[in-house]
Amino acid sequence: MKLHELSSPAGTTHRKRILGRGIGGKGGKTAGRGTKGQKARRQIPAGFEGGQLPLMQRIPKLKGFTNPFRVEYTPVNLDAIAALGLSDITPEVLVANGLLRKKDLVKVLGRGTLSAKLTVSAHGFSASAKAAIEAAGGSVTILDKPWSVRPPASGNQHQNR
Repeated sequence: MKLHELSSPAGTTHRKRILGRGIGGKGGKTAGRGTKGQKARRQIPAGFEGGQLPLMQRIPKLKGFTNPFRVEYTPVNLDAIAALGLSDITPEVLVANGLLRKKDLVKVLGRGTLSAKLTVSAHGFSASAKAAIEAAGGSVTILDKPWSVRPPASGNQHQNR
């Protein structure tokens, strides 16, 4: 039996009572709301605090700016690359070995040491990582970003991602 195959036994569920449709059935006239008062009238807005200044207006506004064009890189250090024991490193190899997720941009950072010659392809390199790879006799290839031109900003600062 699966979760979507479960159902209530016959006769245990009841339809919701329809209110405010005249005296023909139950729930006519005041529709179970009693008489007068705020709760007898239309919906009270969410966040309404009885006339007190609402919490959302009491808290201070956040200052600053969020750059909608920020480029997020996933960092991978040299010691993690050296632990793989491979000579050709690409984002696909890093995804296959669980160091990266698909479609992530990778930046190689310089923590750790290299003993073998490596060919590393990534979207970004720190200066120390680039120097360490080239000092070990390897080569560095900077890959293009998956977009050619970022779209112009529209809407608010948190859109356009």
